[in-house]
Amino acid sequence: MPAPITLMAAADVREALAAAQRGDTPTAVHALLSIDATSWQGIAERLAAVGGSLPALLAALHPAEEP
Repeated sequence: MPAPITLMAAADVREALAAAQRGDTPTAVHALLSIDATSWQGIAERLAAVGGSLPALLAALHPAEEP
């Protein structure tokens, strides 16, 4: 069974994803750094179960700009 994710961590992930989509990197980083270690484990386990990762998800929301 995956590690638990706190409600606060879930809100932090949501804020990080929304900020990344807006291109607001400082807010995304702040939200990600607010997540506790146990919730991080649960998030990573759930993403891995569907073949993903948080870096891949963030990259998909905010693809690198071409020169």
